Amino acid sequence: MSKRATVVVDLQNEYLPTGKLALSGIEQTLANAARIIADTRSNGDPVIHIRHEFTDPDAPFFVPGTDGVRIHSSVAPQEGEPVIVKNYPNSFLKSELKQVLDEKGIEELVIVGAMSHMCIDATTRAASDFGYKPTVIHDACATRDLEFRGQTVSAAQVHAALMSALEFAYATIVTTDEYLAK
Repeated sequence: MSKRATVVVDLQNEYLPTGKLALSGIEQTLANAARIIADTRSNGDPVIHIRHEFTDPDAPFFVPGTDGVRIHSSVAPQEGEPVIVKNYPNSFLKSELKQVLDEKGIEELVIVGAMSHMCIDATTRAASDFGYKPTVIHDACATRDLEFRGQTVSAAQVHAALMSALEFAYATIVTTDEYLAK
């Protein structure tokens, strides 16, 4: 077994058009993430699923016990794959993610999921800070339009800004096809 794992961050029903926090291009993100997961499994490397859930039942989204917190069926965990529930954008914060990775001797992380500007950003930076070597599959990540002081920033711009910042100092950024061609 290699020292690489794929971390699937928050690919949950809440991000679908039927959810409370629809993301731009989520269908293609799910399709690309499924390809990365299949490749990971075929190589015998671990797949670790992260599921965001707020502890407050009055939260505006990711409410415990709802369909929105379920991991989408196209990227669902297989038997034996860990599912780590988190309550913060950073998948490492107050979770057992680091312990699971260290127990498996993981050194490299392949990161896919949502949202680019929150949980992917926070998790990737933390992974780098902990000494892991992260690779983000940017077309297997999604985000949404944001607003800043009355100005709408398109999802494409948000995604590009975050990926360029991560590539500058924290991670290798590649497409699904580039990653699978290696």
